[in-house]
Amino acid sequence: MNDRILRVLEFQKIIEQLNNQAATSLGKDLSSKLKPSTDITEVQELQKETDEAAQIVRMNFTIPLGGISDIRASLTRSQIGGVLGTGEALDVANTIYGGRQVKRFIEDMDEEEEIPILRGLVMQISPLKDLEKYIKSCIDDHGHVMDSASQKLRSIRSSIRTFESRVRDKLDSYTKSNSSMLSDSIITIRNERYVLPVKQEHRGSIGGIVHDQSASGQTLFMEPKAVVDLNNQLQEARIKEKQEIEQILQEISELIASEETFLHENVMVLGKIDFMFARAKLGQQMKAAMPKMNDKGIIKMKQARHPLISMDEVVANDVEIGEAYTSIVITGPNTGGKTVTLKMVGLCTLMTQSGLQIPALDGCEMAVFENVFADIGDEQSIEQDLSTFSSHMTNIVDILEHVDHKTLVLFDELGAGTDPQEGAALAMSILDETVSRNAIILATTHYPELKAYGYNRENVVNASVEFDIETLKPTYRLLIGVPGRSNAFEISKRLGLSDVVIEQAKDHVGVDSTSVENMIASLEKSQLDAEKDYQEAHQILLESENLRDDIRKYWKQFEQKREDLYKKAEEKAEKALTKAREEAELIVDEVRSMKTNTQLKEHEWIEAKKMLEDAVPNLSSKQAKDTHKHKPSLTNVEITLGDEVKLLKVNQIGTVLEKVSEKEYLVQVGMMKVKVKHKDLQLVEKQKEKVEKPVATIKGSNTHVKTELDLRGERFENALFKLEKYIDDTLLAGYSKVSIIHGKGTGALRKGVQEFVNKHPSIRASRAGSSGEGGSGVTIIEFH
Repeated sequence: MNDRILRVLEFQKIIEQLNNQAATSLGKDLSSKLKPSTDITEVQELQKETDEAAQIVRMNFTIPLGGISDIRASLTRSQIGGVLGTGEALDVANTIYGGRQVKRFIEDMDEEEEIPILRGLVMQISPLKDLEKYIKSCIDDHGHVMDSASQKLRSIRSSIRTFESRVRDKLDSYTKSNSSMLSDSIITIRNERYVLPVKQEHRGSIGGIVHDQSASGQTLFMEPKAVVDLNNQLQEARIKEKQEIEQILQEISELIASEETFLHENVMVLGKIDFMFARAKLGQQMKAAMPKMNDKGIIKMKQARHPLISMDEVVANDVEIGEAYTSIVITGPNTGGKTVTLKMVGLCTLMTQSGLQIPALDGCEMAVFENVFADIGDEQSIEQDLSTFSSHMTNIVDILEHVDHKTLVLFDELGAGTDPQEGAALAMSILDETVSRNAIILATTHYPELKAYGYNRENVVNASVEFDIETLKPTYRLLIGVPGRSNAFEISKRLGLSDVVIEQAKDHVGVDSTSVENMIASLEKSQLDAEKDYQEAHQILLESENLRDDIRKYWKQFEQKREDLYKKAEEKAEKALTKAREEAELIVDEVRSMKTNTQLKEHEWIEAKKMLEDAVPNLSSKQAKDTHKHKPSLTNVEITLGDEVKLLKVNQIGTVLEKVSEKEYLVQVGMMKVKVKHKDLQLVEKQKEKVEKPVATIKGSNTHVKTELDLRGERFENALFKLEKYIDDTLLAGYSKVSIIHGKGTGALRKGVQEFVNKHPSIRASRAGSSGEGGSGVTIIEFH
């Protein structure tokens, strides 16, 4: 990409805007060196980098790049043995800290954010905490070496303060006792030594060394003899201080040199990150979008704007080229915005190939060209004695020597500067040659002969910039497919030229030219009507999509409301069932406490309790149904003794034993006999004829119940609950003896187990385990 095209398209102004977005000198350096790339893979990678940074910028996050400096020169000096100053060392420490902040910022980003390039870059940043900590322990934020930098420096500075105090005390005594000999009773410094302002006439009385005098010569700044030795000692201490500071900075420089590789990599990574965010922030400022890249010469820009024109003034246009046609010839009068369109396409191409986003809507597509050529503007050269036409021809000759299928060519006012007829012929010939090389071409001209060019050539389309006759101003809207037409007659009429003169002028225009102008006017009207129809159709489409979205939203709300109602119904039913279950438990407990029939065994009551638990129906939020509504009861069905029936309210099967009344029956359900109303019964279809009435029996099964229960580690209440359930299970299994392992511990659990065993009516006896059975940590239980 030659420098001339960058200058013609004003690419440097984009670089200046980019520089303003960089936060560090590293980022500014990379910005100033930015050049378009011709490698599509590199361009795509640059665009991905910019897009990742743009994702973070769009979320209004600010990456912490403060304190980062370009320390590469300092690193180089430290590598060759140079001693860095306090400011340079502090810059290194601040850059280390800034790099760590950037690293933490990116690593703390939500994992859902797709920023693999940034995550990969910050992995290369070395924390170097120890080096930063050491530098900051020696140098404060103002660049001064602190007393804590070394024990020796602390001692030297302590002696300096002592000497200074002694010198001041000595001089204070002079100011008090010899105040009349002094110009002023103050202590001052000359040549880094403490002195007194002595009057000229008392020079001999004070005695000592003169270091300076006032402008008038009336005051001498003297160091009295009495403080010469003290000042000398002070100076010696200050020299030692400088030597020690030099030694400390030497050690810091050596440490920095030892980490030079990591520091240099940190600097390069931080500069690249700043450069990425500068590109992203420029894109946000321009309301730009990331284009899709191709190497086929296809350009599709939707509502693209010239990057250097204010958004309040610029007119956005759609530009497509490279598929249906490879050349656009924009015709029409001057001052219509043709050159702006050319420069906009060229500048957006350069920006794209530099990794910058372009000011257009999402969905745009740009091509990567190996060369971009432009012949734009007045290139007249006085020094070379070239006319405007000659200058243009020189450029065009150079372009034709290099143009190929990977080239974008921009011709402005092609063929201008010479005889109109010859210029138009040259323009068509140059376009034919460039089109034959399969280049992508945008050309402007005001020659009427080129208006029909697009209709007679393949891969070429005419275009124009719209002109508003009412306001006598261009609208700058690009009309693809419509050649520009002369508006001279309409403009003249609007400006007050008489109709007679205008009609005479029209008579001088040939019939063919008039026909062409009428055709163009018709095309303009047709295109404007088509665009209007398109806008109306697009509006209807948007309204339809909004309506569809509303319907989906309301349907979702309806489903959510329905689900909530199901849940509420389930909760209500669950509360009712819980209450019924609790009441049933109370009934069973009461019956058990009042039973006097010694023939009833414990496992029969356990079975009855289990039957009550199984009677609770399982409700679903979407399938809870009332059985009464779907299955008929026995209101109109004949019932006989021995029939199997279903108790609808408890969802249990039983056998009819007796008809108590016209509306009530006695039904055997497991071990229980219950009275049930006729309407709450449902006849069960018989699979085969039963001769005998069912008799409820309990068959023991020891296949799933162990002969021992381990309660060690359980809380007291939980252990007793498990023990009660285990005793019920072992009674059903028919065991005669089981072991309860409760451990020795504090004895609380053992005591609780023994109390439970002593109160249980089905346990015949209990004892502690023998030495082979676990001793006092086990209780052996025997059942009746």
